[in-house]
Amino acid sequence: MIGGFKISVKIKICGITNLEDIKLLEAYPVHYLGFILYPPSPRYVGSRLSELLKAVKIPKKVAVFVDAPYEEIKSALDLGVDLIQLHGRENLDLARKIGLQRCIKTFRIKDSLSFDELDYWRDAYALLLDTYKEGLPGGTGKTFNWDIARDIVLKGHRIFLAGGLNPDNVLEAVSKVNPYAIDLSSGLEKSPGKKDPKKIEVFFEKLKGVTTPLVS
Repeated sequence: MIGGFKISVKIKICGITNLEDIKLLEAYPVHYLGFILYPPSPRYVGSRLSELLKAVKIPKKVAVFVDAPYEEIKSALDLGVDLIQLHGRENLDLARKIGLQRCIKTFRIKDSLSFDELDYWRDAYALLLDTYKEGLPGGTGKTFNWDIARDIVLKGHRIFLAGGLNPDNVLEAVSKVNPYAIDLSSGLEKSPGKKDPKKIEVFFEKLKGVTTPLVS
């Protein structure tokens, strides 16, 4: 609840890099915090993960990997991460080793997507839909065709909607797609890895209008 309004879509804020932003987000109804463990990313936390996790009071902590070996993923789990976001070309064998119910599998949307491929991952914790951009596994700041996302939701998949979401378009995105959760990163930043308190405040004010029922 914020300001007496119930928010009916779950919120994941990704690209967390510092203790100040963790403290800031405690004041809001955030369900998931995402930490990037992909070295080329400007939001990479590396060895700081342990310190950051100890400060988190938000329910679910998500470690984001791109084609990392199992040993690195296992290290994050051992530190107390709740979920693993597989943001590269990872296969089901790796996901089963981690535990499918602990995996969020990312699909980068360009023009279309194979529903058969999605069905292979039906037992995962969730599927995350992001925007495809050559050479960038995420953090593009760009949206994709939400009609595709809506069709996937209607197939019964638990969907995290990502890709260019910000305070200006979040209501349209939620009303059109009806995702299980929305995932924001660059849309709430003032610079890579540093959240903008004003953008966050405006974002949650906008979400007061969200009353769309969720896919279970």
